[in-house]
Amino acid sequence: MTERTQWQSEEADGQFNGGEWLAPGPLDGRPLEDAALSGEVYDWYQRGVQMLDSGNPAAATQLLSRAASQVRSRSVVEALARAQFDAELYREAADAFRILAESNSDDDYAQFGWGLAAARLGEYEIAVEHLALAAAMRPDVRYYTQALRGARATVRARAASAATRRQSTP
Repeated sequence: MTERTQWQSEEADGQFNGGEWLAPGPLDGRPLEDAALSGEVYDWYQRGVQMLDSGNPAAATQLLSRAASQVRSRSVVEALARAQFDAELYREAADAFRILAESNSDDDYAQFGWGLAAARLGEYEIAVEHLALAAAMRPDVRYYTQALRGARATVRARAASAATRRQSTP
């Protein structure tokens, strides 16, 4: 998501619980090897980011969830949110980006991530709100404005479709 990662993106078992991340269980029935889970929080973070960057967001989610359960670091939570989004764990990604945005409302990237995840969940009004904030903060970032235009177009199309259905119902 930076020009960090282009997002494409199932439901994770990991969740935020009262200020603490709970690590998910094995994804796709395959746990990470013990060697991958060894080390300290910074090691988990580094390996998680490497896995995310190399196209393995499910494994990255496991490592980054483990790291996030140990520390409250914006970098770790942002990387986790990115991994969750790329692993198609949109609800979890939206929650993580929401936490980042609520702790710093000036974080355009967190607003953008929250908006994109909401759009993937079909929550277009929420998506428009947060994509608009991101685009207003950083009008120079073209993919913010493109995502906003797409979400607004979907809201308009849904409204027009609903109006047509109401008119055609006797």
